[in-house]
Amino acid sequence: MTATFQDEKDRAAHWFKTLRDQIVEAFEGLEDAHADGPLTDAAPGRFEVSETARTSDDGSDAGGGLMSVMREGRVFEKVGVNISTVYGTLGERAQKAMAARGVPGMESDPRFWASGISLVAHMQNPHAPAVHMNTRMFWTPGAWWFGGGSDLNPCIEYDEDTAHFHGTQQEYLDPHGRNIYPSLKAWADEYFYIPHRNRARGVGGIFMDDRNTGDWEADFALTQDIGRAFLPAYLPLVEKRIRQEWDAADKDTQLIHRGLYAEYNLVYDRGTKFGLETGHDANAVLMSLPPLAKWV
Repeated sequence: MTATFQDEKDRAAHWFKTLRDQIVEAFEGLEDAHADGPLTDAAPGRFEVSETARTSDDGSDAGGGLMSVMREGRVFEKVGVNISTVYGTLGERAQKAMAARGVPGMESDPRFWASGISLVAHMQNPHAPAVHMNTRMFWTPGAWWFGGGSDLNPCIEYDEDTAHFHGTQQEYLDPHGRNIYPSLKAWADEYFYIPHRNRARGVGGIFMDDRNTGDWEADFALTQDIGRAFLPAYLPLVEKRIRQEWDAADKDTQLIHRGLYAEYNLVYDRGTKFGLETGHDANAVLMSLPPLAKWV
């Protein structure tokens, strides 16, 4: 491992931590700002922060991170903002999965390092959309790449909210090339699709994986702007919808839609599978699941 690689790893891990701190501060600010909202009797939500750890097969230190979860706030019913930096040797199943994706050197040297941020928010008000965001860097002796994105998951859809979310993402991505946003939007449409339901889990967003153009600085800059786009794309939607009146039928719609989210994350999501197969803290990996859901 060269000094250059170590510097790049440190910069990426620091950025994910910085983005996490910005989002946590913004979300707690939303809780404070809605003291006169529909959940007047509730105390403003605060994140509970705990350390997470990855367990290697031989019991040696394999990294970890921070799990930050808020439950039963005024605005958020459950939201998690996790960061992690993990490393070690990939197990046989993970090696085969990586090799199948074209990662070079997996058979001869399965060492890896990965760092990233992962966020999922489930809302009290059914009119306020749920959301997912993650960005990450992955390194092996044979390759490095970036991945991630964000997608909106409303149970009650508003065309203007969808337009704002996508428009903000395009604004942040267009400086990296006018082809980037349409490409990552199409990727998200394909990736966040639930085949057994024959439908998308939400209204889409952006997604990429295995991003390695050979220019680490350019790929890192794109990854940072995916993260920077998140708050301006999402916060205005929450501010607009959080005071909107809702009834039992709206809540029922929300709980059924959450069932779709749970199905996708447990059956198809690549990050969930990788986290569980590589020994990361199961509670942190499954943080994305909603607090309540139902199926018809």
